[in-house]
Amino acid sequence: MTVRGQRFCLYDAGQLEAVLDAMAHQTVRFVQPGRKVVLVGLLRRGEPLARALQGRLARLTGATFEYYGLTLKRYADDLTLIHPETRLTENPQLASADFSSATVIVVDDVLYRGYSLLRAVDYLAQLGAGEIRTVVLVDRGAEKLPVRADVAGVRLDVAPGDVVECHVPPYEADLRIELLRPARG
Repeated sequence: MTVRGQRFCLYDAGQLEAVLDAMAHQTVRFVQPGRKVVLVGLLRRGEPLARALQGRLARLTGATFEYYGLTLKRYADDLTLIHPETRLTENPQLASADFSSATVIVVDDVLYRGYSLLRAVDYLAQLGAGEIRTVVLVDRGAEKLPVRADVAGVRLDVAPGDVVECHVPPYEADLRIELLRPARG
């Protein structure tokens, strides 16, 4: 579904590469010697962002990091509510892993109301994760739940009706953040 309105590019690929580098430098504080670190990317766009962070963290620390994907869905891309409760699809690999002595880093594209991150954190806590941290590319500062990002690439305070769109390859052609101001009426 294409939403009509005004579009503004807030960050282009070059700017976001620098943002991702800064996010990795902030995230490295959660990497402790001798403690396993696991990245969990929330599908869709959190997955390639987690992979990008995984590579940057490996370059910064010389360590390797496990990665898992987790599918959650509440909103369509235009923020239309499609599931009254955040729908989580269990990942059998996650469910069978031992994270009791691990730091689990959950990566998503946008922290909007907090429903997806809260659902992911709750699920990972139920699996026994020893420590859970959250990393987002964009924090809209509009949380309705007691959820926060430990690392946020950018914070955008935008009007409630505006839509922050993260364009992340391979789902879109190029990396960028756009603001969509839907046409009124």
